[in-house]
Amino acid sequence: MTARDLPGTRPFVLLATRAQDGPADEEYALFLRYTGLPPERLRRVRLERDPLPDLDLDELSGILVGGSPFNASDPVARKSEVQRRVESEMASLLEDVVARDVPFLGACYGVGTVGTHLGAPIDGTFAEPISVVDVSLTAAGREDPLLTGMPPTFHAFVGHKEAIAALPSAATLLASSPTCPVQMFRVGRNVYATQFHPELDLDGIVTRIHAYATFGYFAADELHLTLAAVHRAAVTHTGRILRRFAERYAR
Repeated sequence: MTARDLPGTRPFVLLATRAQDGPADEEYALFLRYTGLPPERLRRVRLERDPLPDLDLDELSGILVGGSPFNASDPVARKSEVQRRVESEMASLLEDVVARDVPFLGACYGVGTVGTHLGAPIDGTFAEPISVVDVSLTAAGREDPLLTGMPPTFHAFVGHKEAIAALPSAATLLASSPTCPVQMFRVGRNVYATQFHPELDLDGIVTRIHAYATFGYFAADELHLTLAAVHRAAVTHTGRILRRFAERYAR
């Protein structure tokens, strides 16, 4: 199915929070590539720059959320004014999204936002360095329509300072890794979050490694080790999740 074949005309929205133009633009391009959506059907909102506009959920096909340099578990005093605003806007949006079971897929930052909405404990217990990890589907994940065609275990790019320490009963665990028990979950039928990055390819994560080299994801003398870590295995399947999301919810 090509972008032209997707049903309906209602757009999807990508909520982004990357302040650096290079990684932000590449993120948008990768979401376009893997969803198969044309630009006119994937509206980007850069929340680090502009307030969240009023979104008519009835006029959208779905909502996507990209990764973020924000950490939900940081003390409030350490959060910037922009981060506090974005978190407040996301909290209000998720009240409606979860209550109405609106199609939603948050990549990495989705765990922080949806997890916070659920009241899940989020901390550094299961943080993962920037790398490629083996992610395995649970029994529920193997039956989930968004994961149709995914192998039982697949490689995925990760890199996060925080994660859900314990998944609330309101969520269904879909995927896990040896170093991070909650790699993907679903709330209701249509609200999803991943800890790994389904939108990334190798070039994309290399861009982020260089862009965020001073953000504390790795030590100053570990750049080459980090670059080697993302080359350890080919990541070939995760983009299918975004394509399935677009195909399933386009209207």
